[in-house]
Amino acid sequence: MTVERVLDVAANTIYTIIITSAPLLIISLVVGLVISIFQAVTSIQEQTLTFVPKILAIFIGMLVFGSFILNKIIDFMNELWNSFGEYM
Repeated sequence: MTVERVLDVAANTIYTIIITSAPLLIISLVVGLVISIFQAVTSIQEQTLTFVPKILAIFIGMLVFGSFILNKIIDFMNELWNSFGEYM
C-alpha cells in the first residue's frame, strides 16, 4: 500500500466524517444561537435553558437526517471493503 493510497483513504474518511456530522452540528449551532439571542433579549440567564432545546433539536435532526447519514457511512464502508484487495 502506497503513501498516496493511505492519504487518499484518510482524506475520504475525514470528508465522510465532516459530511455526516455537519447537519447535526449546524442544527445545534442554530438552536444555540437562537437561544442565546433570546437569553440576551430577556435577560434570562438560566444555564439549563440551552440544553433541553438543543437535545430535542438534535433528536429531531437525527430523525430527519438519519437515513442520509447512514447511507453515507454505508457507501463509505462498501467502498473500503470493495477495495480491500488493493491494500495488500
